[in-house]
Amino acid sequence: MTSELLLRRKWTFRAHGKQVVFVKKPVETVEHVLMKAFLWALYLPDYLHLTVEIRVGDRYKPDVVAMTESPYEGRKPAFWGEAGQVSEEKIRALVKRYRSTHFAIAKWDTPLHPFVKMVSTALDGLERSAPFDLLNFPPDSAERFIGEDGQIRVRREEVEWVRV
Repeated sequence: MTSELLLRRKWTFRAHGKQVVFVKKPVETVEHVLMKAFLWALYLPDYLHLTVEIRVGDRYKPDVVAMTESPYEGRKPAFWGEAGQVSEEKIRALVKRYRSTHFAIAKWDTPLHPFVKMVSTALDGLERSAPFDLLNFPPDSAERFIGEDGQIRVRREEVEWVRV
């Protein structure tokens, strides 16, 4: 991905036969938008209805989410992805509320060790039936994973990935 593309405020990315338009808000960094796009592309094969930046009826709004309709529990998140900063308080509130939701937090060029500890503390004592992933994208991720045509090609093996 050229530096000219990085200056844009809007990108159309494609992955696994789908496409999404990502808009960079004035308060967002380019890396934040790219992490959302990479989360979308990585988890799309597992969650075919993955969407970006939609409200789910919670105080918090996920960066990337897939909803499910359960006959017993109603509409709820099956997957919830966050890019960048997330407090331990927010993690604890979400994992308590959504015990069967798969969570993922993406970081940019950041060691995961302190976040593994933070997530483990937030999960302590909770019974959950879904995983919690932490991912770290390297600083050259845009060049490595995005083609000139906007196609994202990234695999878990290509990023630092920890399941807590």
